[in-house]
Amino acid sequence: MQLANIVNRFQLMILKKASTKRKVKYLRRQGMKIGEGCRLNTMSFSTEPYLIEIGNHVAIAGGSEIITHDGAIWSFGEDFPNADVFGKVIIGNNVFIGDNCTILPNTVIGDNSVVGAGSVLRGKFPENSVIVGNPAKVVLKTSMIKFLYTQNQGLLRTADIPDSKKAKIIKKHFGIE
Repeated sequence: MQLANIVNRFQLMILKKASTKRKVKYLRRQGMKIGEGCRLNTMSFSTEPYLIEIGNHVAIAGGSEIITHDGAIWSFGEDFPNADVFGKVIIGNNVFIGDNCTILPNTVIGDNSVVGAGSVLRGKFPENSVIVGNPAKVVLKTSMIKFLYTQNQGLLRTADIPDSKKAKIIKKHFGIE
């Protein structure tokens, strides 16, 4: 048992630096349902990854964590001996989850949603939502943030450009030479 834990931790350490393709392959073997075209910059998917469903075109930023169990029941050991509490996490299609978010058990994030950095989510969030805070709440519709992006002076079309060329474009845009 001890050796298995060491091997598992070593695998996760290596996977943190691996491509999304390798991460997805590993997580699917663990029972996690993951759609197509996802970007995973974390490997913190709880001890029950088979309780997690991620839709298509989902990006999860670094430092974010999905938790499928509630360890606080341990505090009530006399009332609930040997008990554990679990819950599924379902993330819809076309969802972005920012840096350092925590998604707690029994959470559903609807399609086409954006979760702001540092948010802590528990519960059901409707599609087309911008979700922020601790505790997280819907603050506006994604159509509004999409409009705000069109007005943003920092909007540059550089996503598919190599980093060396991208840096030149960004520096020029911001007057850094």
